[in-house]
Amino acid sequence: MSISGKVDPVVRPVAATDVAEALVEGLRDFQALPLYGLAFGALYAAGGIAIILCLTAFGMAYLAYPLAAGFALIGPFVAIGLYEVSRRRETGQPVSFGAIWSTIRSRSEISWMAFVTLFVFVAWMYQVWLLISLLLGPHASFSTLQEFITVVLTTKEGLLFLAIGNAVGALLSLSLFSLTVVSFPLLLEREVDFVTAMVTSVRAVVTSPLPMIGWAAVIAMLLIVSALPYFLGLVVILPVLGHATWHLYRRIVEPLPV
Repeated sequence: MSISGKVDPVVRPVAATDVAEALVEGLRDFQALPLYGLAFGALYAAGGIAIILCLTAFGMAYLAYPLAAGFALIGPFVAIGLYEVSRRRETGQPVSFGAIWSTIRSRSEISWMAFVTLFVFVAWMYQVWLLISLLLGPHASFSTLQEFITVVLTTKEGLLFLAIGNAVGALLSLSLFSLTVVSFPLLLEREVDFVTAMVTSVRAVVTSPLPMIGWAAVIAMLLIVSALPYFLGLVVILPVLGHATWHLYRRIVEPLPV
């Protein structure tokens, strides 16, 4: 039972073939309704570009790499509109930006999941600052991203920073993935509390650890690589992954009885 007294969603095991099929279905959704995918992808990319411009203006362009890595953490929140597009296409409901926004706004528990997502992103950026201070010096400053990369790749302290930072980042990413991969689509489809949604999401990962961790690795790799060319690759990659996540969710969580 969930904390609201309702029956918890039933989680089904999935295999690597389910992940592959969900990815194909996600691509089909994007091809069928590209306007919505491109719009949400462009919004995500614009957010990344805006942050990079701010960092550059304040002389902190060297944080572009950790930002690009951490920016993938908030992808599930931004992609919620894409889940709704796939849901409406699946059920034959009309698709419009107004209808998408109306549905999202009516799900109050989504705001709590958004807070969890943003909190982890902020924690990631703070741990980057902490590692820079501890390993590269409390007053470390780099005039360019190239200078920062050179220090990280050619010094003992830099390599240690890279190793610890990537390890912590992987842990945070896997934790947030486990909490959100099912929770956002579930909150969009059903009236459940966000704690139940997170617990269901974790149960999904525990039930099918290898396929789900593999899916997490695919998401992280594609988002990071697509973010490197000034975040422009996200315009296409985010919508495909977003639609695919919805279809994977439909395989994981058993539908409500009619």
